[in-house]
Amino acid sequence: MSDLHQESIFLPYRNGHLHIRKIESANTNAANPVLMLHGSMSNGRVFYTKSGKGLGCFLARRGHPVYILDVFGNGQSEPRIQGGESYGQSEVINEQIPLIHDYIMAQHHQAMHWVGHSWGTILMASHYARYPQRQHQVITLSGFASKKTIYSQHPKKPLYVNLVWNRICPWLTKRYGFLPAQRFKLGMDNETTQSLLDNVKWVNGQPWKDRDGFCYQSAARKTAWPATWFLAGKADHVLGNPADVKAFLKDSCNHTAKFTLLSKKNGNRHDYDHTSLLVHPDAMADHLPEFAQWLSRHNC
Repeated sequence: MSDLHQESIFLPYRNGHLHIRKIESANTNAANPVLMLHGSMSNGRVFYTKSGKGLGCFLARRGHPVYILDVFGNGQSEPRIQGGESYGQSEVINEQIPLIHDYIMAQHHQAMHWVGHSWGTILMASHYARYPQRQHQVITLSGFASKKTIYSQHPKKPLYVNLVWNRICPWLTKRYGFLPAQRFKLGMDNETTQSLLDNVKWVNGQPWKDRDGFCYQSAARKTAWPATWFLAGKADHVLGNPADVKAFLKDSCNHTAKFTLLSKKNGNRHDYDHTSLLVHPDAMADHLPEFAQWLSRHNC
């Protein structure tokens, strides 16, 4: 739309580049920048459309310069996942998040807001806990439908987690060399084998540790978390079950975090699910205005 300017930025990374979608409006200088990170089997388009829809565009209209990352191999980051890649979520935590974060700092010389969807928030929180220097550079941390471990025993868990995620998806990576999530309609984008293996461990309750042995759980106990708000939808039964979202806040020792259950019982227009809490047309007039106001109160 004409009220927004969107552009693609490509940062050199390894044997290719990372794609960042920058979205801004005429009053960009009014608010701190926002870094947004998508979840597993996804890409940055969960936050925006070229026609100006999505949370990224919504926040840009509120004055925030918005930067949306496609992790390496996903979205417009290249090369695309083809099979045999050695990188996974550790590289997002320790290489890709700091690369884009430092780029934004160089552009604006301001602390920023971090916003994640699903697994993206878990990777952001992991980076924040591991690197204390971020504590003066991140104003808020927000998560939409973000859980690390699936503790809940919803009737759909045996199908979605025990069978599909724990068994079928690893089998697919052995067959194809990566997880072809798009082909089998499992998600918006594909995943590397290593990324899936990393994810499966944490989802199933293995220690919150990196592949190099770094213990995020121990680091979290000593972390001074920024202002934090996690939101979950009542109809998100497995992938971002509200109980599991709350459990991550407890596991990460983020004791002052705000948590909101989006449901008709709580006054929302819908019982939102894993993705609709971001992309449903009604979200822009339901809970997202309050979220934008919360970010504004923490601008500096």
